[in-house]
Amino acid sequence: TYYAAGLGACGITNTDTDMIAAISAAYFDSYPGATNNPNENPICGKQIRATYGTASVVVAITDRCAGCAGQYDIDFTPSAFTQIADESLGRV
Repeated sequence: TYYAAGLGACGITNTDTDMIAAISAAYFDSYPGATNNPNENPICGKQIRATYGTASVVVAITDRCAGCAGQYDIDFTPSAFTQIADESLGRV
């Protein structure tokens, strides 16, 4: 899915044009080295490659997705999402 970016759990303010993503709260909170301060989570700033079909995008993790149901769900900015799918799909 995609979301409107802003101040993320990593303490970084992003915009909808940034190539970033939020990972599920379950994954974010259980990442090795995570503490009660989300700004210090070692996953913050890590880059991942997400693939859908034949398209892929590289994004930095800067946020935590409280609404993501699956442990490996990812929420993208609109700019990042459109690199792999049309916004009209909503969820891929």
